[in-house]
Amino acid sequence: MTPRATLRLQFHKGFTFADAEALVPYFAALGISHVYASPITTARAGSMHGYDVIDPTVVNPELGGERALRRLVDALRRDKMGLIVDIVPNHMAATLENAWWVDVLREGRGSRYARWFDIDWDSEDPELHGKVFLPWLAKPRREADMDDLRLPTPGAWYAGWWRTAGDRINWRRFFDVNDLVCLRMEEDEAFEAAHAMIARLYVEGLIDGVRIDHIDGLADPAGYCHKLRQRLDPNNPSGPYLVVEKILLRGETLSGDWGCDGTTGYDFMDEVSALQHDPAAEPVLSEAWARLTGRPADFAAEEAAARREIIARSFSAPLEACVAAFDRLEQSDLNRPALRRALTEMLVHFPVYRGYGKPADVPWLEQASKAAKRTGLASDGWVIDWLERRMLEPHRATTRFQQLSAPIAAKSVEDTAFYRYGALLSRNDVGFDTERFGWSAADFHARMQHRQAAQPRGMLATATHDHKRGEDVRARLAVLSEDPQAWTERLARWVGKAEKLCTAGMPGKADIAMLLQTIVGTWPLDLALEDAIGRGAFARRLEGWQQKALREAKLVSDWSDPNEAYEAAARQLLHRLIVEDRAAALRAELYAFVQEIAPAGIINSLAQTLLRLTVPGVPDLFQGTELWDFSLVDPDNRRPVDFRLRQELLGTATWRNGAIKQALIVQALGLRKVMPDLFAQGSYEPIAAQGPLRDNVVAFLRRHEGQALLVAAPRLPSRLTPDGLAATSLTLPPGLELFGALQEDVVAAPRVALQQLWKGWPVALLSTYRLSAPFPKQDLPRK
Repeated sequence: MTPRATLRLQFHKGFTFADAEALVPYFAALGISHVYASPITTARAGSMHGYDVIDPTVVNPELGGERALRRLVDALRRDKMGLIVDIVPNHMAATLENAWWVDVLREGRGSRYARWFDIDWDSEDPELHGKVFLPWLAKPRREADMDDLRLPTPGAWYAGWWRTAGDRINWRRFFDVNDLVCLRMEEDEAFEAAHAMIARLYVEGLIDGVRIDHIDGLADPAGYCHKLRQRLDPNNPSGPYLVVEKILLRGETLSGDWGCDGTTGYDFMDEVSALQHDPAAEPVLSEAWARLTGRPADFAAEEAAARREIIARSFSAPLEACVAAFDRLEQSDLNRPALRRALTEMLVHFPVYRGYGKPADVPWLEQASKAAKRTGLASDGWVIDWLERRMLEPHRATTRFQQLSAPIAAKSVEDTAFYRYGALLSRNDVGFDTERFGWSAADFHARMQHRQAAQPRGMLATATHDHKRGEDVRARLAVLSEDPQAWTERLARWVGKAEKLCTAGMPGKADIAMLLQTIVGTWPLDLALEDAIGRGAFARRLEGWQQKALREAKLVSDWSDPNEAYEAAARQLLHRLIVEDRAAALRAELYAFVQEIAPAGIINSLAQTLLRLTVPGVPDLFQGTELWDFSLVDPDNRRPVDFRLRQELLGTATWRNGAIKQALIVQALGLRKVMPDLFAQGSYEPIAAQGPLRDNVVAFLRRHEGQALLVAAPRLPSRLTPDGLAATSLTLPPGLELFGALQEDVVAAPRVALQQLWKGWPVALLSTYRLSAPFPKQDLPRK
């Protein structure tokens, strides 16, 4: 079973199964085939995301429980839709709400759940031998009152100061989160307990498949996927739809032996974003960033520094456990200090999230080894060579390294360096390849052809609950790459003006530059300059982003040690820029520039939407993004969705409120519904353009058994000119007659000009099927 298109919904006590049930007619009108739900198992009370699971055997009562889930599924089935659910096999909440965890704290290694959690019961720390370190004390032990913890007694636990967790913890956490403990899915009992309810829901026909959260946290992802398929449907293991949350970097591909249908789509989000950035802009932007801020011009330098810091501050205890595991393999001249140095260098330079103990790891290990020798001690080279050889062998030490490299990569890149490096923020997002700033239409086509061969059923995403900035923010900021010199000069002027509005020399230039860039990217299309109330609401949203950005960067402030004076100064500058009269002149400049680049940003938005809906794969729509998505990092991107407004806008196609984007989605999904085989099995045939704008169009045909689809989307849109559109054309195979899905149009000639294709809409979608209700000509804003 492969979905036609999915809609991701974030369930919590404020948006329940009953709320979704009431919206089923709207979901059907959009044209999706499946609701794609955030985790539905019981999570901590009040959880807004569901990833802090406390009981995977029960449907979350806060969402309405299983009875409400069944009503939702019944409503979906009546409209010929289904349900896919997110599952969390890697970790659970390490809190007293979790009965399994409490039993471990009470009974120690004698608990039936002791082996279900990834705990080092034989810690070399004498105070932790046979115990669980709990980083729950607000003060050092000598100053703390243990009675305040209300922990189970008798207990095999050792309470410690939360600040020492990174150095002392003897169980694997999800990343560096002290209240999320990792599970061992290689234990059959743990696997069965974690999946029995989900498997029952599949057998009973309530769900059609699953999304696997953070699969790189598991000891054996490939083995887990096969085991899960067998558990869901022993008679037809290939039946369930199964996608994995997996970050692919530096040309990495999803292994074909996992037996899954593909990834959740971060890789496509990166690919379509790269298409919309001019690769020639990168050196201009990076060098200007370095001159302006004093930060490194090269992202790799920021990443390496962040990796060293993250290892030291958050992962020293897991690193020590990894050192000990390798030390036990060889009783020779190896020593732990040398192993520690060598492993640190390997972790700093490991180019992808993790290895899997397979031959495919060899290039990544060689690359990490070479770089580790370059930055490490010369005398440690032989230790690095030894590690490189041993990391292809199946043993616990290798698994520890693999499960350590993934969270280090995530915390260092996504949650640190991306908040330090601001050459162009649209290329800083989850799963984005930092070594690729932009690429050509030919590069994009090659990736789509690879996608068709490697994961034709994988998801296609451009927005998620984890993105750093909304899909339409990235689309607008991408326009800046089309004239990088003008942008960097303008930004430098603005930073200079903003510095005069600062208090006590704070914040610094890098933080000012990121703030200005964020304002440009996120200013809502419907926010007028004179709307003081609207500007105030916009400023409050920016406040949340700014605090998180400063603390995630970990340069002048931090979650563990907030620099309140610096944050207050940064917040004050933000308010002056957006709200206060004293910055009215600079605010007017910002607003005018947003209006200047907004038309090209809108075209980029529509282009990436159309490509997501038509290239090989399963398009995923994140809740609410059928209208403009100028959201920021969570929690801003998880704000309540105004579904009533979206229902009211169905059938319209105006640009300022985003209805044009919704209309494009409805029409494209309408074609997917009537031509399912074409989208599931059809060819992907790039069409090269001829003429002066040949580098500014991405066009392709998809064909299957007499059906055909033509897609033509612009790239680098600010360079489009009327003369260029008239002089640039596509050559189509003879004998095709195609009908417009967005406007009344018929294309039968083998040669068609871009001017004709884009005469009413800035993107073109045509097919051999005559879809009803095309929309009138769109009058987009002009520069």
